[in-house]
Amino acid sequence: MVWQTEAGKKKRMGLFQMRATSQILFDEIASRREELIALTQELIRMPTLNPPGRDYLQICEYLERRLKRAGFETELVRAIGTPGDSEKYPRWNVVARREGKTPGPCVHFNSHIDVVEVGTGWTFEPFGGEVENGKIYGRGSCDMKGGLAASIIAAEAFIAVCPDYAGAIEISGTADEETGGFGGVAFLAEQGYFSPGRVDHVIIPEPLNKDRICLGHRGVWWAEIETKGHIAHGSMPFLGDCAVRHMGAVLAEMEETLYPALAKRRTTMPVVPEGAKQSTMNINSFHGGLDEPEEGFTGFPAAIVPDSCRMIIDRRYLIEEKSEEVREEVVDLLERVKGQRPKFEYELREMWQVAPTMTKKDAPVVTSVARAIGKVMGREPEYVVSPGTYDQKHIDRIGRMKNCIAYGPGILDLAHQPDEYVGIEDMVQSSQVMALALVDLLVEGNKKD
Repeated sequence: MVWQTEAGKKKRMGLFQMRATSQILFDEIASRREELIALTQELIRMPTLNPPGRDYLQICEYLERRLKRAGFETELVRAIGTPGDSEKYPRWNVVARREGKTPGPCVHFNSHIDVVEVGTGWTFEPFGGEVENGKIYGRGSCDMKGGLAASIIAAEAFIAVCPDYAGAIEISGTADEETGGFGGVAFLAEQGYFSPGRVDHVIIPEPLNKDRICLGHRGVWWAEIETKGHIAHGSMPFLGDCAVRHMGAVLAEMEETLYPALAKRRTTMPVVPEGAKQSTMNINSFHGGLDEPEEGFTGFPAAIVPDSCRMIIDRRYLIEEKSEEVREEVVDLLERVKGQRPKFEYELREMWQVAPTMTKKDAPVVTSVARAIGKVMGREPEYVVSPGTYDQKHIDRIGRMKNCIAYGPGILDLAHQPDEYVGIEDMVQSSQVMALALVDLLVEGNKKD
């Protein structure tokens, strides 16, 4: 019988030890439940609103103090000169690293520290971190301070249970993900913080649901379209040329040709929700005529024919589409309108673009997290792709790091909503998954080698 051989005995002993380690980790994280809640509340109570980028240094220094107590070496890194960086609103990031007992791979947990504006419709204090019915409420609770807290608790519990691990653990809190990530992960990637020589596995605790592994995201192309006109008195519009009417023709052509074409395109990527399996385009903003008056002004606008109208478009595209074709499609549309309207002039300004990305299902970080989900929740994970981009784009494009996923607690649909919350039990279970993934990658994985 196989189990009677020496190899069989070692295998049985290894499985027994693994199960024992898992249970000890579960118990360790369960014992830190109140600490997890308190940490999440502390993070929510720092109103790191972006834009403009408030309190970045405060939250980075808080995380630095916390992680130093757990034996991490820390760095505060300011992304000088990046979009939005100023003396009033500096773009600060924190990167912490803890070396193991022996050399080995590095697992990096990356979370963004910024949150979007509050908006209206709240019944809870947006930055109160209130607890009710097993949920912690507040802006950023779901996206993604709950995930940040869960990753910290996971790392600290793992270190307590497996102090002799090989390799290294890194935790970062980074700026500006909600506005593109250029003052955060993009800057750090350019400085080599996400290079394959330094990091082997990256987990981003974005809120994609606790039993899902997010492999990547759709592509994005932002651009500003400006139509030009000629200013004149509003009582004599025939002496001018209305830029807003020109833009109206652009909108009509989009409705007539572009939107129907996008709706027909489908992807094989496992994008969620279902509506995002097609190509989409959102009109982000629209500005025509006079600028908005200063606050407190109560008069009427001047009677003019607007000579400029600007529209920003947010185009999300599929892995089956080429980025150059996405741009050319809009140019062709504008040229069609130009052929139909006398005096039509336009300018197209590209703002930023990121290609779709998708990590392979057999990548080491994917398989480790999948095994951990199976042990914690007793089921196979769902593999998904995000409808919008997140900081994996920079880790892939700049850092050239392909072994990267998003996994964390929280319900995606709650992000940016009023009464945003994160479930406490979801955080506990996600923390257990992340801790078990560390065992797989930094303990068991090194035994296999």
